[in-house]
Amino acid sequence: MKKLFLYGLFTLSVLQANGQQGAAPKFGLTYLDDSQPMEERIEDALSRMTLEEKIAMIHAQSNFTTPGVPRLGIPEIMMTDGPHGVNKELEWNSWNSAGWTNDAATAFPAMTCLAATWNPEISLRYGQAIGEEARYRKKDVLLGPALNIYRTPANGRNFEYMGEDPYLVSKMVPAYVKGVQQNGVAACIKHYALNNQETWRGHIDVEVSDRALYEIYLPGFKAGILEGNAWAIMGSYNKYRGQWCTHNKRLNNEILKGEWQFNGVVISDWGSTHNTDEAALNGLDIEMGTWTDGLTTSEKFAFNRYYMADPYLRKIQDGTLPLSTLDDKVRRILRLNLRTNMDRNKPYGSFTTPEHYDVAREVAEEGIVLLKNDKNFFPIPVGRYHKIVVIGENATRRLSTGGGSSNVKVSKEITPLEGLIEKYGADKIFYTMGYGSGPTSYGFATESPYNADSLKREALALAKDADVVLYIGGLNKNFNQDCESGDRLSYGLPFGQDELIEDLLKVNKNMGIIIISGNGVAMPWLNKVPALMQSWYLGSETGTATANVISGKANPSGRLPFSIPKRWEDNGAMSFGTMSYPGDSIRQVYMEDILVGYRWHDTRKIPALFPFGYGLSYTTFAYGKASADRAAYGENDVIMVSVPLSNKGTVSGAEVVQIYASQHKPSLPRPVKELKGFQKVFLEPGESRIVEIDIPVKDLAYFDDAAHAWVVEKDKFTLHCAASSTDIKSSVSIQIK
Repeated sequence: MKKLFLYGLFTLSVLQANGQQGAAPKFGLTYLDDSQPMEERIEDALSRMTLEEKIAMIHAQSNFTTPGVPRLGIPEIMMTDGPHGVNKELEWNSWNSAGWTNDAATAFPAMTCLAATWNPEISLRYGQAIGEEARYRKKDVLLGPALNIYRTPANGRNFEYMGEDPYLVSKMVPAYVKGVQQNGVAACIKHYALNNQETWRGHIDVEVSDRALYEIYLPGFKAGILEGNAWAIMGSYNKYRGQWCTHNKRLNNEILKGEWQFNGVVISDWGSTHNTDEAALNGLDIEMGTWTDGLTTSEKFAFNRYYMADPYLRKIQDGTLPLSTLDDKVRRILRLNLRTNMDRNKPYGSFTTPEHYDVAREVAEEGIVLLKNDKNFFPIPVGRYHKIVVIGENATRRLSTGGGSSNVKVSKEITPLEGLIEKYGADKIFYTMGYGSGPTSYGFATESPYNADSLKREALALAKDADVVLYIGGLNKNFNQDCESGDRLSYGLPFGQDELIEDLLKVNKNMGIIIISGNGVAMPWLNKVPALMQSWYLGSETGTATANVISGKANPSGRLPFSIPKRWEDNGAMSFGTMSYPGDSIRQVYMEDILVGYRWHDTRKIPALFPFGYGLSYTTFAYGKASADRAAYGENDVIMVSVPLSNKGTVSGAEVVQIYASQHKPSLPRPVKELKGFQKVFLEPGESRIVEIDIPVKDLAYFDDAAHAWVVEKDKFTLHCAASSTDIKSSVSIQIK
């Protein structure tokens, strides 16, 4: 009975007997026949649906589900928060835990860590693993990955994003999306678009040039759609050009569904829908979370009053709104059904497997960035020291929870301290907090229950005679740190950590610092410490990965996915004052325009504390001179840049070879250079390789907003082979004909 479900026969007889609106009697149930073309199945199902059934499909029936059409055997759509792990089960219509005992998932590293790997291959494995967990839990849509650009280091949600560079994001996203969707689970890329801060996110009206929109803020979404073939996308809370992004005519109809020909589903962020007419006409397909604040509060069981529920139904019935736009929404949802829960060939998935923990650990190890390492402070081999003192709350804090909707109920989470004890032995590791932050909070300020002076005194006493001190601090996922719904309030480390570090250095200078955060922080003590690592929210295998990198079992190969400025004012967006960030509470203007991140630092000659693309290794790499395969190219050609690379050290390691492009005489202002290619290369000690990186000439284009077109000019370009945005090894000039 491949072609028919038994209840389909019953359904057909009911339709024939009742003669329901939109349900013409038919004897072949094409929509249930998976041997038929998808679009024919969609049209067949659509023709059998009543107007009321169509309306029901386009809005929520619970916090995380939308109804199908039970009469026709079309299942409901089950969604789950991501993108770092499948969220716990919640009650049907509240934000409370459902109390399940079998919903504790694998926590994968946050998106900043994935971006810091600069490795699309591991991004694919990440997507496959989290997709398997979502499929096992019978989820149809994973609400991730998050792609918004790191515009300022103040954004509380930067830890969910992939950094400041649109090219890096565009190369990491498609692999993640494909990995998830191999499991019959839709990746829902978010938050479309211009959701670059949490302060006033629910109403701020963003003003940005077309050029910055197309060159900086849209490429990640475009790559997710055109290269990753994402099946869903989520609208953002904010406004653009005076219209809510979730039902924004320009973003949805003209760009997404027009220029990019997106055939998937646009889902609102929870509570981001505001108007029936705009939602109906401007490309929103599924309305979720209306009458909630997207966080903790909600109006109970208001689903029929959603903007795209009864109000939409009445407007179609009285002729105010056309049926055609509703049918377009339902077609897209049916397409989502056929790709996910109605695909009888989808895999079963798997959950919290050793393989998933391996992926989490490997991403974590590849993402940790070694920023400073005087006199080879790191690695610290097992057996070198008798007394290793570990100081810092983040050494024991479980950081998979908190931070907002991306928090994960974990099956296990190994803390850094647990990993270090396992690696070096309980008799070698001595721990004290040093500082305390208080409980995790989501949207509400909390106070530390600890006595700061007592914690500091204990830390100083323990560090005084230590062979080596490892300080593990940074930010956490409390409100006004790395947390949804609020931005950071200052650039320094919170809870008195900067002062604590200064005092610790007075009693023991042999101290390495590990910052755990999703954002850059001020480092007034940097010149006084011998070694520094940038770590991230690493998930279930935090401790194992951290100990492996510190001990040298794993060689750090992460590279910064964003610039770390010396001061907040050195950041382009923040340098222009409050109208640029965070705005006046109603409106804001992206005054730095296309000069985001390293583009700003380079062009305005304001050095970053640590530049984009930067990271050290336990081995040494030697670059030869870069060359191009020829001197001149047409606009449809592909440039191949070659560079010899050798591992001159004694341990295996990975280098990220980066290619930046500069145009000599552009008609419009351009940044000094822009990332246009990269490759992560793994080499054994003494091994050499010719690294070849392809750069399509079309990628050298800028967006001419006057002509509304991408333009590659006839001009001379210089391609820089580099180890970071500031560490250029050699350059080669080419001519575009």
